[in-house]
Amino acid sequence: MSASIDLSGFVRAGRDGLYVMDFAVGGIGCAGCIGKIERAVQRMPGRPSARLNFTTRRLKITWRDGDFEPGNVPGVLARLGYQAQPFDPGRIESDESAHMKFLMRCLAVAGFAAMNVMLLSVSVWAGNASDIDPQTRDLFHWLSALIALPAAVFAGRPFFSSALGALRSRSTNMDVPISVGVSLALIMSVVETARHAEHAYFDSALMLLFFLLAGRVLDQGMRRKTRSFANNLASLRAPTANRLDAHGDLVSVPVNSLNPGDLILVRPGERIPVDGNIVSGRSQVDDSIITGETRHRPIAPGNPVYAGTLNLFGAVQVRVGVAGRDTVLDEIERLLESASTAKSPYVRLADRVARLYAPVVHLAALATAIAWLLAGASVHDALVIAIAVLIITCPCALALAVPAVHVVTSGALFRAGVLLHKGDAIERFAQVDTVVFDKTGTLTLPEPRLSNRADIPADLIATAARLALSSHHPLARSLAAEAGASAPFSEVSETPGQGVRTFDSDAEARLGSVDFCGIAAEEADEPYQGQSSIAFRHGTRTAMFHINQAIRPDAVESIAMLKRARFTVEILSGDNAGAVSEVAHMLGVENAWGGLMPAAKYARLAELRDQRYKVLMVGDGLNDAPALASAHVSMSPGTAADVTQGLADAVFLGERLSPVCMAVLACRKARRLMRQNLGLAIVYNALAVPLAMAGLVTPLIAAVAMSGSSLLVTLNALRARRVEGLSSIVHAEAEVPAAGIGDAQRQLRLAR
Repeated sequence: MSASIDLSGFVRAGRDGLYVMDFAVGGIGCAGCIGKIERAVQRMPGRPSARLNFTTRRLKITWRDGDFEPGNVPGVLARLGYQAQPFDPGRIESDESAHMKFLMRCLAVAGFAAMNVMLLSVSVWAGNASDIDPQTRDLFHWLSALIALPAAVFAGRPFFSSALGALRSRSTNMDVPISVGVSLALIMSVVETARHAEHAYFDSALMLLFFLLAGRVLDQGMRRKTRSFANNLASLRAPTANRLDAHGDLVSVPVNSLNPGDLILVRPGERIPVDGNIVSGRSQVDDSIITGETRHRPIAPGNPVYAGTLNLFGAVQVRVGVAGRDTVLDEIERLLESASTAKSPYVRLADRVARLYAPVVHLAALATAIAWLLAGASVHDALVIAIAVLIITCPCALALAVPAVHVVTSGALFRAGVLLHKGDAIERFAQVDTVVFDKTGTLTLPEPRLSNRADIPADLIATAARLALSSHHPLARSLAAEAGASAPFSEVSETPGQGVRTFDSDAEARLGSVDFCGIAAEEADEPYQGQSSIAFRHGTRTAMFHINQAIRPDAVESIAMLKRARFTVEILSGDNAGAVSEVAHMLGVENAWGGLMPAAKYARLAELRDQRYKVLMVGDGLNDAPALASAHVSMSPGTAADVTQGLADAVFLGERLSPVCMAVLACRKARRLMRQNLGLAIVYNALAVPLAMAGLVTPLIAAVAMSGSSLLVTLNALRARRVEGLSSIVHAEAEVPAAGIGDAQRQLRLAR
């Protein structure tokens, strides 16, 4: 037992008397490592609970006060081939950056060496078919060895170290057969070169390393991007607060020092640091991180406010209800952590196959060598035949079977406006049977639109838009953007919380609230009750600008298509229930809930998961983040919050919803192609291995056959470039009459 390390300074108290500590774990090569690490920790004295997040390499350990000693964890994991250290976000980012540079160096070395060795190999192949002399051929082979051996030793380190770690823990992963195959191909090539043979296989080993390293670099890049987005959650926290003491004086204090009942002042433009209630003052807050609703909520004495939300216009005094680590924002963070670790045990298809493939192949080669030795063959001949077995079963085809489909499918989805963030997203997309949408910013467009533009004279719109350029109100900004205004008035005065005014053509122009502009209440309410509105008066002329979020242009068709393809569709939204019900009715969605807090969305997805549904969650706000993390697979629009995009498995671009349909259909086809490729690789081995074991296949023929199987699975993977009939399905009217779609789209613009 290694000596225990004192890590008490990194332990923090959790809920229900539990203690919590996070470790950063290095040396993880595949998703199969998750179970090994978690089981090793859970077998330690004290029986702690362990959850490893594969994406962030973060191991969370919880335990009750007892026999467990967290300082023993690094030693336990070291015996399995992993490195553990206390989790430090700053240090982890630095380490990941260094690891990415290391992978890039390995990739560059493998690529450079493979190109040069391939040039020498082409010369040998051409010479063997013509008149190359043995001395020149040997020279080219030795030059290839001089390039390939040091390059492979350097570039293969990510695979060799992972394979050694797996073997130390008495298990296998995909890196084990790759490492064995590459190593033996190089050794065999050196032996054959020394024996003046016609053929060597340095180029095959280097090309395999190059392509596999390219996949590692892409996977590492996606993981780093995910972690950097997730770290943005900390930016929503206010580190300090302005507390009012007993004498009414302001004192700046850390948020963690606040107690329930304290009185704090929140100025315009500041984030509210606590959960509490308004005591005095009026303003509006941006609650989108909690509810997902981009329309700002008016607040007055007695109204609740939440940590992380943004106070927009007026100074308010807030009575602290909850501070420290128990706010709604903290609950979102806890749900995120719980959801992301709960999904981590997912093991990729290729890793599952490799668990059986690697030991079978190695045993077959060993049995072949022993059988030929018993049959009286020389040691050299027995080894040549055994190595031919290993070369012909080198997992090039198996290693490429899944990544090749990944690359082609990712490219097809990219052209369709879908960007994948996670390496195993395609496999999980293919399993989806239920699609859950957020409403605001997901089914609707993120930017508000002017819904009654046709009812207002163009000159009034132009004047109001110019005046709107001088306002900080988001509705005014939307009006200015919609009208394309670019030249503000030179002299504008603003009444905080009311509106802006100026003089134009010897008449006063006002833009703001109904009272500020002197417009009757009944005129303001009809016929657009419930929409966000901004009033305008220019002299005696008045107008009401009604601004809302329009449904995405193809939402009707996309939802109908999903339903026709037998997906269950639901809507979970933080917006008010009436608005959600109206949109659900227009889209034909039977199951829709509004007014949901993040925990309620999370609970609904947990309920669906318990019922064995595979859920695709599509959302855009921070309030959707726990649900996105807990879903089987998730998507967010390109306009979503950074934290949300980072947690999503994929991001779709543009105003249309059809990329969601494209993702699930393309990934279903990709899964079929992955299985076909794995089947082709297995059938190839089933036919080729007996021939190789019988001594009927030379290493050269084995190398050609190995390359042929790799080419076969690559050509099959190229079929993922197109999803037959998808365009016609996505853009079809899908059970909605042609005239009805146009009418529905116009009606759907009343979505709040």
